[in-house]
Amino acid sequence: MAGKFELKTAKNGKYHFNLKAGNGQIILSSEMYESKAAAENGIASVRKNSADDGRYERKESSNGKPYFNLKASNGQVIGKSEMYETKASMENGIDSVKKNGPDAPTVEV
Repeated sequence: MAGKFELKTAKNGKYHFNLKAGNGQIILSSEMYESKAAAENGIASVRKNSADDGRYERKESSNGKPYFNLKASNGQVIGKSEMYETKASMENGIDSVKKNGPDAPTVEV
């Protein structure tokens, strides 16, 4: 099964999306957007930028767990990962976003 973007409406009426891998695991989550169109633009930006390794900002949380941000060409964060146990598993997460992001379909939930 291939990955997909799940576009959701939050209880507050704002929109956000998750990129899920083929196994159903969330590999990237967006911020909240004011409109559906803005969230769809975010998805388009992930599709455009996810294949470029230079767009990934590898970070470490205050408790030492690795995670990453995916940034657009203007430097704005367009998606964040979960917290990982190891740097190797974070790199696997990045590889999964690179593989699934460019052409994953969008599904509204």
